[in-house]
Parts: sequence; structure tokens; C-alpha cells
Amino acid sequence: MALCAAWTIGALHGQIAVRKQGYVPYYDEPIHYLSDDLNDPIARLQKRLNTGQANLDWEPNGGYLRSLLENLRIPISSQTLVFSKTSFQYKRISPETPRALYFNDDVYVGYVKDGRVLEVVSFDPVQGGIFYLLDAQKRDHPAFKRAELDCTQCHIAAGTRGIPGVLLRSVYPTSTGTQAILSHSYITGQESPLKERWGGWYVTGTHGKQAHMGNAIVRDSEFPEVLDTIASTNLSGLAGRFDRTAYLSNQSDIVAHLVLGHQTQMHNLITLTNYQTRIALYNEAQQGATGEAAANSARQVYQKPAEELLRYLLFTNEAMLDDAAHGSSGFQHEFEALGPRDRKGRSLRDFDLRTRIFRYPCSYLIYSEDWDSLPEPARDYLYHRLHEVLTGQDTSADFARIRKGDRKAILEILLDTKPGLPPEWRQTYKQKLRAQSMLERTLSTLSTN
Repeated sequence: MALCAAWTIGALHGQIAVRKQGYVPYYDEPIHYLSDDLNDPIARLQKRLNTGQANLDWEPNGGYLRSLLENLRIPISSQTLVFSKTSFQYKRISPETPRALYFNDDVYVGYVKDGRVLEVVSFDPVQGGIFYLLDAQKRDHPAFKRAELDCTQCHIAAGTRGIPGVLLRSVYPTSTGTQAILSHSYITGQESPLKERWGGWYVTGTHGKQAHMGNAIVRDSEFPEVLDTIASTNLSGLAGRFDRTAYLSNQSDIVAHLVLGHQTQMHNLITLTNYQTRIALYNEAQQGATGEAAANSARQVYQKPAEELLRYLLFTNEAMLDDAAHGSSGFQHEFEALGPRDRKGRSLRDFDLRTRIFRYPCSYLIYSEDWDSLPEPARDYLYHRLHEVLTGQDTSADFARIRKGDRKAILEILLDTKPGLPPEWRQTYKQKLRAQSMLERTLSTLSTN
């Protein structure tokens, strides 16, 4: 699941490890992962709570959950439900008591019925995923506690590309929510075929004839990778599967699932490119290297993750849909309404959901603080490469799936909506305006004649 088996309880003391207990990768320069200098959404919310500019209201059902989502502007429609035991609160998770996950562009919130804490991953523009816990019990002054050591046991791994990040797991679940013995599991990203997605998750909405692993459990332990496919049909809701009153919604929207599958690994790739660039520049400085040779040496380090990020940004490895998908919670409408939109009314948040997730294959996270906070050399490199692809200068096989019309549309959308584009992009914009003006004059002359 997106928060994996995070915040694992210590076997001896039953305590959740918090800051600076044991070794955490990236502790030293230049990353300083455990630094207090944070500007992620939870750090900002905590400052508002401390000064009385914000409040968290507690409810008997859900504790601080609803109020937290409101403060972070996370829609309830983003709810996805996972019933596999992939959290340190695993004893309270089952098909009858699934774990709920809510998210926006920057934050992931995990809720377990009768759980001890709310689990949060909040993305700092510089440091990437920061892990927090919020006590579920009512407090006079609720406060987020940063938890790192146990989180990084799962959240710095191959599935997160080696940095503190987030991931989705798909497993073959038993009737209790445990992963079936001797069965495979999958890390979900936008390249994952639907047939390998959502094992151990509930999925609502419609997906036509496409098969996935959601809503199903293993019936025969001798054949752990044969699921009860009857349960994996199109569902409009989850009535009767669990106690609806303990949750904010009875939906686990397929569109939210699709967005989540893209977004988690996009976050990880941005963080990876950030870290690798900072490390490369730091190493060059420590060695006293200067000049073009030093710059080229550093570029060779961050170019590889940057190129991977570029391809993921443009969905070049996306697993295509074989049938149309439709959501069930209103998530699609709320997500699209966030914009921004260009002068033609187009947005990178517009969905397709017939053959692919989005109408225009370029990630909306290009608008994020994480993207804007990439170290300048990597950011400049990515913008230059993106410009080459969108203007048709790069016609390599890696980008062959991006149609000419889509390249043109993405370029126009970004020129209208993305602040801070480099000069070569602005030059393209001026050339576009001149071409439009010449066309309009030509049409005007033809009409008068």
C-alpha cells in the first residue's frame, strides 16, 4: 500500500521509533534528512496549530481525520481502501476493517479503524517524503510527531528507488488480509498492467472487461495466486463488506487508484533526481573541482535519474487501458477542477480514462513545489530536454508514443500555465504568437479580397 508496512512496532518494547533513533540513510551532508528545516504541508500546519491560526477538531468516529483532511484540502473522494495487513497497525486491518488512504498532490494520510495513530507522509519541496504520526486520542494540543527509523525500513528500498518515498503494494490476500504464503507481490506504478494491480485493495467504479486483483481473496492455499475472481467485478459501492459508519465514504474509487499509481512513483523520481544532483554538486565542491569538466562529471550523475523522470513525466511507459474506466466517488470532477487551464480551457488534469489515464500525457506534478525545488542544474536540464521532446527535436523511439498533436497541446498548455519557464520556452511562445498574427492577417486579407 502507499504507506507500505511503515512505522513497524519494535518487537521488544512495542514502541514506535521516532527521530534520531539508529541509522537513517541520507542523515549526513548534503541531504541532512533529519533536519528541522522543513517546509512540507504538515510542518506548515503544525506551525499554524502552535500559533492558534488552525485547529484540529476531534470526532468519536475517525478522531482528527475529517478535520485533518479539511486543513490539508484533501478530498474525501480520494479515499482508497486497503485490507491487506501492510501497516504497523496490521492487527486492526482485515477485509471487514480496511485501512483508508486519502491524498492530494503533496500529502498521504492513512486511517485505521480504532487505530492508535493517523499515519502521514508529507512531501517537503527539498527533502522529499517526511513521515509523521498523529495520536488518535483526543488531546488539548494535538501535535504531529516525526517518525523515521521504522518508516525507512520499508520506505527506503528498491520500491521507492532507494530514497525516502512512497509505494503501492499489490498482494494475494487471504480472508484475514495476510499475504498468501509462497505468493508474489507487485509494486504498482503507471507501467503496471491492471492484472497486477490492487491485490488486497477494494476498488469501486467500472473498468469494463479489464481484469485486476482488487476486491478478491485467495480461496485455496494450495493455489495462492488464484483469486476469487467473482468478487473482482465492477462495483458501485461496498455496502455489506464493512461497517460503513466507521469511514468517511463507502467508496474506493478506481480513478483515485489510477492517479495514486502514477503519483507515488513520480514523487519518488523527483526526490531521487533532487538527491542525486545535490550529492553530485557537493562531491565536486568537496574535491575542489571547477570548470566545464567538473560540470560534466556532475551532470553524468544526475542525468540518469533526470532522464528517467522525464520519461515518467511524459507517461512513455504507461500501461494502456483496454476498456473505459469510470469512477464512483466524484474524485474525477474534484481533481479536474483544480486546473490550471490554458486559454483554450485545457488542463494537464483532464482525464481520458478510455485508453490511458490522462488526456494530455504530461504529469500535473510539474506544477508542484517539489518540481520547482529541483536543484537548478537538474531543473534546467529537464526543461531543455522536455522542450526538445515537445517541439519535435527529439524523435527517438523512447518518445514515439507521444503523438504530434499531444506534444503541441502540452507545449501550449505549459506556455500558458507554468510560471518560470526558461528563455528558450519563451522564445517558442513569441514565435507562436508571431505565427498566429501572420495567419490572422493572411486570413483577413483573403476574406476582404
